[in-house]
Amino acid sequence: MNALQRLGRLGIEATLALGAAGIFFLRVVEQLWIVVRRPALLVQQLFSVGVLTVIIIVLAGLFVGMVLGLQGYNTLVDFGAESSLGLVVALFLTRELGPVLTALLFTGRAGSALTAEIGLMKTTEQLAALEMMAVNPMQRVIAPRFAAGAIAVPLLAAMFSVVGIFGGYLIGVELLGVDAGVFWSSMREGMDFKEDIVNGVIKSVVFGLCVTWIALFQGYTCVPNAAGISRATTRTVVTGSLSILGIDYVLTALMFGA
Repeated sequence: MNALQRLGRLGIEATLALGAAGIFFLRVVEQLWIVVRRPALLVQQLFSVGVLTVIIIVLAGLFVGMVLGLQGYNTLVDFGAESSLGLVVALFLTRELGPVLTALLFTGRAGSALTAEIGLMKTTEQLAALEMMAVNPMQRVIAPRFAAGAIAVPLLAAMFSVVGIFGGYLIGVELLGVDAGVFWSSMREGMDFKEDIVNGVIKSVVFGLCVTWIALFQGYTCVPNAAGISRATTRTVVTGSLSILGIDYVLTALMFGA
């Protein structure tokens, strides 16, 4: 009976948290017009969550592309299909690794920072002070960060894929001797704009919305003390990462399933 009680309590708590997160999402969406009226708020947050993440994305994309080039060549050469190396690298990056790894890196770097920042503002009563001055925290603090995250992740994912393809080119063409013309032509002939590129962009947009939503919600609802901020930051990384992987499966099944 105790086990059933705990299971029921966890289910009720999860349902309440999901409902609160949904209401939070709707409240944020209602205030997104502020980024049009005051674009300086959006630009500031784009620099914070986007520009400062570029170095991590570039380095990760380069190394992932190099690994794909090396592993792909070693696999394809056994079947005499090393001419398809460019296509393999591009498909893996644009369809899966680009959006997924970008979102995971964004969660670890920018998502945790957003949660800690909002949690600290709540702990030091800065959000309450804004309300006392008749300033809506959702409008002034949350909405610009939400819009910045939703915009930054697709751009970072595109950068990840481009740099990754370049990394695969360095290994496949410059190191292993694959013909450069064959590398690029196989990519051009084998990739479909709608099936590969557009679907990858859709994934990155969904990941950006989900990760930013989770990070801001955890920070906004955290217990206002040091331990609460720590737990909220951990929940952001864990929940965000698992959500990305779960949503990726669902989107992949919808986009590429039979």
